[in-house]
Amino acid sequence: MNTAEMTARIADGEGFIAALDQSGGSTPKALAGYGIKEGAWDSDEAMFDLIHDMRARIITAPSFSGEKVLGAILFERTMDGQVDGKPTPHALIERRVVPFIKIDKGLEAETDGVQLMKPMPDLDALLARARGLGVFGTKERSVVNLANPAGIAAIVRQQFEIAGQVLAAGLVPIIEPEVNIKSAERAEADRMLREELLKALDAMQGDGRVMLKLSIPAEAGLFEALVDHPRVLRVVALSGGFARTAACAELARNRGMIASFSRALLSDLRHQMSDDEFDAALGSAIDEIHAASTRKVALAA
Repeated sequence: MNTAEMTARIADGEGFIAALDQSGGSTPKALAGYGIKEGAWDSDEAMFDLIHDMRARIITAPSFSGEKVLGAILFERTMDGQVDGKPTPHALIERRVVPFIKIDKGLEAETDGVQLMKPMPDLDALLARARGLGVFGTKERSVVNLANPAGIAAIVRQQFEIAGQVLAAGLVPIIEPEVNIKSAERAEADRMLREELLKALDAMQGDGRVMLKLSIPAEAGLFEALVDHPRVLRVVALSGGFARTAACAELARNRGMIASFSRALLSDLRHQMSDDEFDAALGSAIDEIHAASTRKVALAA
């Protein structure tokens, strides 16, 4: 796939984006969920080798293909690794799955009800390396905990500054200002975030387009103006802590939003499974998430 073909798949494809980008801090939890307990490795390198093996097993499973999976978000080490003897992004592209890379370096402490992204001093070099490997786009996450106007404005401002840097490097940014679904102010935070995002999208210069990765809104259909905005290539949803069945039920109520799930996709996979058992569990999750992304429930007028 060339860039134009990848753009068309992401913009119009019937499917979802897999999030395979657990980073250093979340890797032990991801491995524990996979059935590998902490203590099974004796160094960070060994830990990352184990998580890479898990991701390689997912990527090469028969059910993981471009038929239902449009794209996959990778951790930097996964991007730089190999699957079946080839660079991971190439292995994905061969399966007609568009590769993305997580670029943020984690979160700052909470200020004004939000957590901004930590500095990314080596971002230009990472973007150049990613593009050289055939990566299509990036993903960068920050978190909204409270409906604080100053904090939400700061998050959107920072996200779009980084997005501009990504676009200048020839990649497509996924902007991810996650609203904490456990927040008592979730619904109001959703509304504030929507308005700030619309203002930022309207103010974009040039002809670039971005993607948005958002928490499923408390009010179904709230983000339709973002889905329809000419500067938005696609709106994807994170599961945000919902179990898969609940996440899929909520997602199905939101027109135009497709999934970009991590835990909700991987929760039934175990290291001890045979290859057939592993593929059956993965295929079942893919089918359920694909249906929620492509078959929407009509909302009452």
